[in-house]
Amino acid sequence: LCVFFFLQVLNEKKLQEVDSLWKEFETPEKANKIVKLKHFEKFQDTTEALAASTALVEGKLSKNLKKILKKIVAKDAHEQLAVADAKLGGVIKEKLNLSCIHSPMVTELMRGIRSQIEGLITGLPSREMAAMCLGLAHSLSRYKLKFSPDKVDTMIIQAISLLDDLDKELNNYIMRCREWYGWHFPELGKIITDNLTYCKCVRKVGDRSNFASSDVSDILPEEIEEDVKAAAEISMGTEVSEEDINNIIHLCDQVIEISEYRTQLYDYLKNRMMAIAPNLTVMVGELVGARLIAHAGSLLNLAKHPASTVQLLGAEKALFRALKTKRDTPKFGLIYHASLVGQSNTKNKGKISRMLAAKTALTIRYDALGENTSAEMGAENRLKVETRLRLLEERGIRRISGTGKALAKADKYQNKSEVKVFDPSGDSTLPVVSKKRKIQEVDEQDTEVAVKAKKFKAEMK
Repeated sequence: LCVFFFLQVLNEKKLQEVDSLWKEFETPEKANKIVKLKHFEKFQDTTEALAASTALVEGKLSKNLKKILKKIVAKDAHEQLAVADAKLGGVIKEKLNLSCIHSPMVTELMRGIRSQIEGLITGLPSREMAAMCLGLAHSLSRYKLKFSPDKVDTMIIQAISLLDDLDKELNNYIMRCREWYGWHFPELGKIITDNLTYCKCVRKVGDRSNFASSDVSDILPEEIEEDVKAAAEISMGTEVSEEDINNIIHLCDQVIEISEYRTQLYDYLKNRMMAIAPNLTVMVGELVGARLIAHAGSLLNLAKHPASTVQLLGAEKALFRALKTKRDTPKFGLIYHASLVGQSNTKNKGKISRMLAAKTALTIRYDALGENTSAEMGAENRLKVETRLRLLEERGIRRISGTGKALAKADKYQNKSEVKVFDPSGDSTLPVVSKKRKIQEVDEQDTEVAVKAKKFKAEMK
């Protein structure tokens, strides 16, 4: 099975030449001149080897490795231990007080040892070595997948993606059902607006001629049932065969089944979100929270995003288009569908989305990295955002000057009625000129004409 083994360096001078160190490991004979087997420890079974490998991958010191290193420290305390992982070397130095070294030379040395591992460890056939490595690799991968902290996020991502797909398919099926049955009974679509009720009614009755003798009181209210029966008697739709009705009923069955499964899936998603990210769910709701997690890839990746990125998640296309055209950048992405943003008016949506994104980023990190699973933090932050929203909504009727806390006092309204007479002088803006000229003005004009005639005759002479 798997083993722990330690090698001792024989010629340290050749290790100083890092660039040409690979030449010393071209053949097993050359490699045996550089290093030799110092200690060999065999594992009892694959479970023990998996535990040791997992600890090494995570940079931790396993119990078996600790015992072996204590033996080495007792024999060769003055020697240095070359480690490929600096984190593991720090743990060994801290717990066992053993001098560890990690450098580019060590990296090249490890690479050479891996290339000639079969020649350095005698007694292990290559086929068994390959089988051993493959089995351990499979066990390690299975362990990582089983205990992955992100695997629960995968369930949420798959559930919200399936929910969106179901909504699209339901929309297409319902549109097809309404259009198909509308050729036979077009008036029914205007009377029954709810899609699920429409499909249940069509599935129960079938042909429109059956509405008069059918009882659909368990599906429709009494008033709507009477309207449907009255419309069925005077319908303008075409006659269809029984085979056509059967196909329409099968389509209605599909719509009802998918609707029931969607309700079940939504309840599952709500429970998973409350179990994994309760504070995020309280802040923005389970649907918006699940879409944020799906867009980021996992809850841990979402926790790494700053609040400004959380605010614009889902609006990347609009953001880069705005940056390219030098226009105003968007104010919200997926967070726009949160109930708090929907409650605010158009003027305050940007401010509320920014504050909501900041509080949401805090709750995401608390859910991803915190140990407490309560939703108290999310409820407190939601209350703060609601208080801020209330203040912004009331700001329009508060005083601008002063403390801003007192409400504006409106003057008491008094009705003052004054009787005004119409003034016709304002109808025209042209000056009023009398059509008849005065006698004096005519005499003055004649005198001026006579004087000008005498002057002209004098000039001619």
